[in-house]
Amino acid sequence: MDGGAEPQGGEVGAWPDLLLVDGGAGQLSVAKEVLDSLGLHGLPIAGIAKGPDRNAGRERFFMPGKPPFSLPPNDPVLYFVQRLRDEAHRFAIGSHRAKRKKAMSETSLDDIPGIGPARKRALLRHFGSAKSVSRAGLPDLQAVAGISEAMAQQIYDYFHGAK
Repeated sequence: MDGGAEPQGGEVGAWPDLLLVDGGAGQLSVAKEVLDSLGLHGLPIAGIAKGPDRNAGRERFFMPGKPPFSLPPNDPVLYFVQRLRDEAHRFAIGSHRAKRKKAMSETSLDDIPGIGPARKRALLRHFGSAKSVSRAGLPDLQAVAGISEAMAQQIYDYFHGAK
């Protein structure tokens, strides 16, 4: 750490010079509690909240034991912090969307050995949903293009508890 306080606790590696929290006094307080519960005392921390009416350029900075403050609107540090915050938001939103998209495309068919993307597509095209596949009888499963008798048995057994 470049001259920053060394948090007390186990040796974990390099520590940041400053931990920035996206939010005001409430979020800062929660983050501080978490750090304290982990035994990480002395780590510099600050909260950054958008100003009144959530206007960029009117951010308020919060630090434990100090009154909230603002930087002048044309301050390069303020501009840097705004871009940092915006990038963190972009990353979080992108990650959330990717996770949600993945969860929406995953079905119980993904857990059946031997069912790859092509067989999954064929089953979903034929039955309309994974739930319908799970309710299908053996002859119905065998009627799907690309599903052999043995694979149909494996799918049927997966959904009906047979080993």
